[in-house]
Order: sequence, then structure tokens, then C-alpha cells
Amino acid sequence: MRTASRFVVLLAAVAALVAAGCERPGTPAQNVASAGAGSAAADTNDTGSAAADTGDVYGRTTPSRGGTGKTYMGREISQVMGHRGADWLERPERAENEMPGRVVEAMNLKPSDVVADIGAGTGYFTFRLAPKVPRGTVYAVDIQPEMLAKIRRRMKADSVGNVVPVRGTEKNPKLPAGAVDKALMIDAYHEFAFPREMMLNLRAALEPGGRVFLVEYRKEDPTVPIKRLHKMTEKQSIREMRAAGLRHVRTADVLPRQHLMIFEKPAP
Repeated sequence: MRTASRFVVLLAAVAALVAAGCERPGTPAQNVASAGAGSAAADTNDTGSAAADTGDVYGRTTPSRGGTGKTYMGREISQVMGHRGADWLERPERAENEMPGRVVEAMNLKPSDVVADIGAGTGYFTFRLAPKVPRGTVYAVDIQPEMLAKIRRRMKADSVGNVVPVRGTEKNPKLPAGAVDKALMIDAYHEFAFPREMMLNLRAALEPGGRVFLVEYRKEDPTVPIKRLHKMTEKQSIREMRAAGLRHVRTADVLPRQHLMIFEKPAP
């Protein structure tokens, strides 16, 4: 009986510790920054509650050049462009080829909006979004610490105070639930290793009526000078977003080489 009593006491103590660990003090921005600072080991294990029921939705194929051999809804997932390709993200001709100003304009941002730049990279779009939401926040989400380091250096150099760098995982952007008004993904989604889980967790981070702005090079157009696996068709994009519970609002035909597709989290 003494052994059983000690076991019960031990269980109660463990439960108390777990409960205490579930409380994260501080502001939402502080909380998400803390959550994003986890180890890389979490990338392979952290599914998050929103993605717990995804099941086996991935297949395998013979890897294409630049591909992973992993498929999702019939699409081969491409390899990730690492931080060593950061210069390509800042290439001078990007402004002409991708017209970032048109993307930002299409987002119709309000000064107090909370925005997430998913796959932020060097912050090419992050620092175009920040001045548009002076009373809001831009979460710059990336899984590569080297990219986030570049963003932090620019924040310091330019005295930008409304950007919050977040180290997400392959499955979770690590954002506060129901806090994001608008999320932007520029030429990044096709590289997500776990697109279903990532989008379910991003959907959970959106407020009801929150929107996702998905930009991908047009796969339907053979003249677009981008590798095949780094392009997506509008039809495929809509299928994959719908699988995560997002409604296609419209596709804005404002970019010379890319789709600008707008999706919405339906209100309950």
C-alpha cells in the first residue's frame, strides 16, 4: 500500500509539472518567438494538434531532377532552396519579374493587420509588408536559422520594430492560434515537405475570414523560365488548399509570370 501511495503522489507531481509547463507568459509575439526557437529535431516530430489526423497522404515516385521523390496529391515535392541561394532572392531583376508592389497592393493591408510571411527567406517581402502595417505585426517565418539571422540583421540596421522572426518547422509555422489576418507565401509552398500539415496549422493560425495569398510560377505556361518542379498550376493549387479547408476566393491576374491566388478561412 505504501508503494501504491508513493506512485499516486509521483503521478500527481508529474501532472503538476506538465500543467505548469503549459503556461507561457508574455505577449503573443514573445510566445511565438519562444516557440520558434526550438531545436531542429522538432522538425520531424512536431505535427501540432491541427494536423494530427492527416493520415498517410503522401506517396513515392522516382525522384526527378531537383525533386524529392515524395508526392502529394499527384505532385512531386521539390527540393528546398537552401540559405546558400539567398543571393537569388535578392537579385536586382526580381522587382521587374515578380512585381512585389502589385502583390502587396493586392493584399489590401490595414495599418493594424497581423501578417505572416511564410518562407520569408531573406525578408524580401517581409520588409515591404512592415511599413504597410505600422500598428500591426509581420511574422517572418522560416525553418532555416541562417535566413532568420539575415532578417534580424536587417531589422537592426533599418530600425524595424514590427517584425517578429519565427523559426517554424517543416510541419508547423509556430504562430498563435487565430491571430493572423493575412498570410503570404511567395514561391515557397511547392517546397514544403509536409504541405498538408503545414497548411492545416497555418489555417489554425488564421482568424475566421483570414486570407492566404499564394504566389507560384505558372506551370501552365511553358515560356516561364523556371524549373518544372518550382511551378504549380492554378488547378493543383486550389485542390491542395481546399484539402486544408481553405476556400478559393479569386486569382488576381496581375503578375507577368506567377499566379496570385487568394484563399480564405471560412467563418464558423
